[in-house]
Amino acid sequence: MPPLASADDGVPIAFEEHGTGVPLLLIAGQATGMHGWGPFADALAEDHRVIVFDHRGIGASGAGDPAGYSTRQFADDALAVLDEAGVAAAHVVGHSMGGRVAQWLAAEHPSRVRRLVLIGTTASDRAGGTADRRDPRVVADLLSGDRARMLPLFFDADWAAAHPQAVTGFFDRVASREALRGHFAASRDHDARAALGRIRAETLVIHGREDALTPVAHARLLADGIPRARLLELDARHGLHLDTPEVLAAVRAFLALR
Repeated sequence: MPPLASADDGVPIAFEEHGTGVPLLLIAGQATGMHGWGPFADALAEDHRVIVFDHRGIGASGAGDPAGYSTRQFADDALAVLDEAGVAAAHVVGHSMGGRVAQWLAAEHPSRVRRLVLIGTTASDRAGGTADRRDPRVVADLLSGDRARMLPLFFDADWAAAHPQAVTGFFDRVASREALRGHFAASRDHDARAALGRIRAETLVIHGREDALTPVAHARLLADGIPRARLLELDARHGLHLDTPEVLAAVRAFLALR
């Protein structure tokens, strides 16, 4: 059984640690368990004390009330993990919904975030305009639960065929139907546009130009809204932290800056 942090409402949040060095908190995406980070987390643990956790409703964490899920609540859960781990401040990397959660953590608790990396995420799905709207067919594929339909949204086919264990780790999860609905609603309803200006951490925004789940226009708006942000666009899909080596290289270089 992994160690447990206690959220503000008493829900247990399961987490794990690997490696030594400056603490690095990884915040996973919608309904994704902590083991979904796979080889990305393993590589970063060569240089950092990597902390991963299961969102409430996922894996070994408690569920609480899925009707009340929000990215702000998930950020409070992440803070509880840092507290339980005895970490005063950590680098933070968030992917997809985890990037939305990381925005709140950095905006509302700036002293706890050293450097911030936001991968494949957005400040709001309601940012406006047509260039940043999801295709309804893509949303249907995401919600289908059919791995064959979801896989092309996340990964290059050749990479996925060569790395079945990483793919399985990413998609496998233990969650109730209510929790899955709660995660989708939390991610969909996220809107941190007004809070971006409060983020003080140096920030790296990384996004795939072929990301159908979160069109790249979102990344440009996100980077524009954060005072100390830079943007890296790559020819990649939504799961770029796993199938695109340039992401790992960029994160390592960014976290190593003096």
